[in-house]
Amino acid sequence: MAQCAQTITCAHDCLRDGIEENSRREGYTENGSGTDVTDQIGFAGMRRKKKQRRGLSVFQLKVIGAVALVLSAGSTTLVPLIFGSDTSNMMSLTAMVLCEVVSWFAAPIYAWLLVQGFQQTRNRVAYGVQLLLLALIAEVPYDLATSGKPFDFGSQNPVFGLFIAFAMLAAMKWVAQRYQGAMLVISDIVLVVVAVLWDLLLRVGLRQHLMSLGAVTLGFVLIFWLMRSRENTMMFTAGLFGAVMMIAPGVGVAFVHYYNGKLGYKHSWTKWMFYAFYPVILLICAAVA
Repeated sequence: MAQCAQTITCAHDCLRDGIEENSRREGYTENGSGTDVTDQIGFAGMRRKKKQRRGLSVFQLKVIGAVALVLSAGSTTLVPLIFGSDTSNMMSLTAMVLCEVVSWFAAPIYAWLLVQGFQQTRNRVAYGVQLLLLALIAEVPYDLATSGKPFDFGSQNPVFGLFIAFAMLAAMKWVAQRYQGAMLVISDIVLVVVAVLWDLLLRVGLRQHLMSLGAVTLGFVLIFWLMRSRENTMMFTAGLFGAVMMIAPGVGVAFVHYYNGKLGYKHSWTKWMFYAFYPVILLICAAVA
């Protein structure tokens, strides 16, 4: 009996040592420290997946941008219809300015989407043509919603600002492939100055004579492009720039910061739906007003 008990005890000790050794190999200990296989592929994996799912997809960012477009279009059409078009009416004037200023949070969102599109598109020429066509198509609806006239050169729609920024990036990319050093820096500075002048001279996005949305968008595009390899610095700089530009654009940077790396939609027609949304909402607002 004594020998049998001793044999059982030895077997128990060997089994326990084997379990502890196997546990140590898997990173699991009795006091809970370390990470076992279950934690690696189970709960921890679930946590990582949940962490990856947090934030905003491209689709959600575009929806947020679309809300801003409605606010902008409604500031000169729906707001006067609701509160009256008399400029001496302080409530109406305040609502118009407030809707317009709040809508500016879309500037960094669309600037960031432009930079992402420029980097990831397979055909930059086609991408640029699409932007130019959208700007041309949206111009008459934009003029109708802004001034009530089919043609008004007092302000051009903000899509022209995206196209100008795209052309600047394309030119900077071309220059970077051919020049280095001081010549590259000088060329980039010249391109930026030319782009800013185009935005200012064409009065791109200049609504209610408050601020050139085209120039502001160009500023965000430069930040997102030049600092794309340093995300924290990029977001901080963009947020600071947005705060200086009457705060609202800084809110848009916060939305961009929570991008989760996902597209958010499966069908290609979804992209074209967002392209069509801007001129359509402008026409609706102009027709209602």
